[in-house]
Amino acid sequence: MRDEEQERLLVLTADDLGRDPAGTAVIIALGQEGLISAATLLTVSEESPHAAARLREAGLTPRLHLALMGEADLPPWRPLSDGASLRERGGAMTTDPRRLARELDLDEAVEEFDAQLAWMRDRGLEPGAADFHTTALYGLRSGALLEATLRWCARHGLGFRLPRRTDPFPGTDALPVAARGLHAAAVHLADALGVPLPAALLSHHGTAPSLDALRAELTDGLARLPPGTSELVMHPSARGAGVPAVRELEARLLRDEQWREALRGAGFRQVPHW
Repeated sequence: MRDEEQERLLVLTADDLGRDPAGTAVIIALGQEGLISAATLLTVSEESPHAAARLREAGLTPRLHLALMGEADLPPWRPLSDGASLRERGGAMTTDPRRLARELDLDEAVEEFDAQLAWMRDRGLEPGAADFHTTALYGLRSGALLEATLRWCARHGLGFRLPRRTDPFPGTDALPVAARGLHAAAVHLADALGVPLPAALLSHHGTAPSLDALRAELTDGLARLPPGTSELVMHPSARGAGVPAVRELEARLLRDEQWREALRGAGFRQVPHW
């Protein structure tokens, strides 16, 4: 085993840049403070152009947060391509995962991914990897969307957020791959295509009642991450319309000295890529 495979490395990602103005401000500040090593950018929201401009100002380059559906408590998100299966009446993305599962056309999904990647590149942002904003997409159509997306990543030279390990899947159910066979096949395909993957994924259950509880949950998860390069996924934001309260806790945690000490004590080296 190579030395870098024995070492425990961690990509500390702030997800959902461009979801809401409060999140944009917090994530940009955390990047400038050196408290995160990566971010994911949405391209289909009203906030997306502002978030992209702030990234250029800050000198940060994010990953592409692929979206095929919106969120009910936010202003409508709109596809960047013309696919009819991606749109509800009025042209907005659906917020209903059941409707998306029933109606999504895979070719139209790939066309939308092309449009979202082009949107980033048109703004001088070159992502190194991608992932799904909505975790239900990982198992959509019994893995057919995941397979199409891995092949799309290979064509564009992108990594993809699919953890190599689902057991014990430290501290999170954020990536519900429905079956071990489906997951194993996707990892095998990614390797065959040369698509980089993280070793494991760490997040939290979204119900922590306090900063202390959130810190304890994630510190426990750190101890169970395997060798290799894993990813810690956070969603830091501040108080604002449509912002879950736990996202404020996440922003506080990332600036918390006890948390920083836990990271150092766990022996991780923080890196920008997996």
